[in-house]
This record gives sequence, structure tokens and C-alpha cells, in this order.
Amino acid sequence: MRRRVYVLAAALTALVTGCGIRTTSVPVDAGAAPSRVPCSVTEGGTTETAAQGVPVRVFLVCGSQLESVDRRSPQPEEKADGDPVRTARGLLAQLLAEPSESEREAGFTTEVRGPLTVAGGHRGDPAGTLRLSRQPEDLAPTALSQLVCTFAESSAGAGGHTVLLGGPGAYAPKRYRCTTELRERPESTPPTAPPSSTG
Repeated sequence: MRRRVYVLAAALTALVTGCGIRTTSVPVDAGAAPSRVPCSVTEGGTTETAAQGVPVRVFLVCGSQLESVDRRSPQPEEKADGDPVRTARGLLAQLLAEPSESEREAGFTTEVRGPLTVAGGHRGDPAGTLRLSRQPEDLAPTALSQLVCTFAESSAGAGGHTVLLGGPGAYAPKRYRCTTELRERPESTPPTAPPSSTG
């Protein structure tokens, strides 16, 4: 009887201590910490302006990632399409604006700060180039990621989830790409491709 008690105690000890998971001192990169904010704005609550104007989509920061938000731009509808520069200006204005109350409650912020403007390309630039009033590399990485994804996923983009962006100087524009990885880690440098590339 006493032997059975010893065997049972040994089995219980092994069960409790031998769960099969070993501790490790090696750091593990499991990505961004899970966010407790919803990162979702209720229907009809994307902005506090009247539901007039043109539907647009911008990328804001939420839970250390980029998430798309649907808004309405006051831009006249007949001018919304066909002019990438006009579209880019409307989108930039949206990114520079403070998030609405409902967006803030959902956890959204923007890192894009003024003064900042956007215009068309210089002579000799590839078609579809947009020129910012500041060199893209001089912007905060997250702000540049917001601009890249917002422009690239709109009619202001250059196709293939890319946008051709340059600054005010003589430097050649770069083709920035909005990728899943960039949306997950907007603090990283946006990937680039040759300006002539469309893939």
C-alpha cells in the first residue's frame, strides 16, 4: 500500500512539473503587441462632418499598425477622379486633419504633420509623380508610411500598390510600395522599386 502511495505521488509530481514547455532565454519576436482598442469606427461615425462629398479612404495609425478609414472629402465629385494631384491634395488634407471624436475613441491617430503640401512632378519626372514640399526621407517614418499607403491605394497612385513620390529639390522621385508588412510595421522604411517599374 505504501509503495502505491509513493508511485502515485511521483506520478503527480511529474505531471505538474513536466508540462513539456521549457523556458528559454532567447528573445522571440512575435510582432506588435495585441491592441485593446477596437480600430473600427461605427457606420456613419467616420467623421463629424455632414455626409456630403466624395468617399475617400485614408490610412491612420491604430494599435501601432496602419488601418484604413473611410471618410468623405468635401472635394466636388466632378473633380474627384482623373486628376491625381487634386486627389492627392484632398487625401493629404484628410491626413493632416485631427481624427474625429469617434475615430479617437476607436484608437486612431495620425502622424502626418504640417506644414506639408503636394504638387505635380517636375519636368522630366515619370508620369504620375507627386512632389511633396518636404523630402520624403525627412518625414517621420510612420507619417511617410501613411502617405505612401493612402496615395498608393487611391487614384493618385502609380499602380501596383505604389506611388511615385519626390521632394521639392532636384532629387529623382522614388516608387514607394504599400505592402502588408509596411501596414503592420509603419515605423519601418517604406520599400521602394525602380521608378519605371509597375510590378
